[in-house]
Amino acid sequence: SAAVAFMSYNMMENLLKPEFFNTSNNTVKTMMSTVISATLPKTTNSKLTKPVNFTLKHIREFDPNGSLSCVYWNISEWIVDGCSVLKTNSSYTVCSCDHLSTFALIMQTNRPPESDSQLDLLNLVCVIVGLVFFSLALLTFALCRWSPGVNNVARINICISLLLAHLLFLLTQQFLSIIRPQQVLCAVISGLLHFLFLSGFVWMFIEAVMLFICVKNLSQISSKKREVLSSGFLCVIGYVVALVVVCVSLGLVPEGYGSE
Repeated sequence: SAAVAFMSYNMMENLLKPEFFNTSNNTVKTMMSTVISATLPKTTNSKLTKPVNFTLKHIREFDPNGSLSCVYWNISEWIVDGCSVLKTNSSYTVCSCDHLSTFALIMQTNRPPESDSQLDLLNLVCVIVGLVFFSLALLTFALCRWSPGVNNVARINICISLLLAHLLFLLTQQFLSIIRPQQVLCAVISGLLHFLFLSGFVWMFIEAVMLFICVKNLSQISSKKREVLSSGFLCVIGYVVALVVVCVSLGLVPEGYGSE
């Protein structure tokens, strides 16, 4: 029997960077554990007759789509010769190596697709143009004088919902690098976008129903001049229905908001 000395190095990953792990595929490499060393005291022999198993704790969030590699330091780079992953979970990984050395755990993930600057510019222009026309439509429905029998509540709220949704979408895209690391903020923005777009569709349905009622009344000899539904009741339907759907979605799939 022999005693094995294990040493753990804090912040060593800043020197022995995961980028020193050379692979044929172009992936993002992340150090998933602290760097440790295992040695046999009073001997320079690092070869073992049987593989040694050791458990490394993850120091960063585990990506299920990533590929983990148990590696050891060889002069100027990380390599995997003689090391393998036995099992892993979201918190720990068990490595097996047939020799003693300086070890670490590196995760490889696919690089995010590069953004297309022309497509981003086109998206920005389209959203801005949409905001301009939504604003003009809102001002038209709100300020212009209409016949007393015309109810513009649904049209005004359609414009408000879609205007706010597109404005929030535009701001999110412009500050995405700041928003993305904040999980709670991402979830709130996702919920708001879901609510605003849903309310826009609900108001479109209300407008369709009101147009149907209007056309039906025109076919009658004596049509009622009073409003079929009050504006307050329409607002309750237009926004509460969307809010209920968002709350149910949040309750059933809470991780659906703010995820990658």
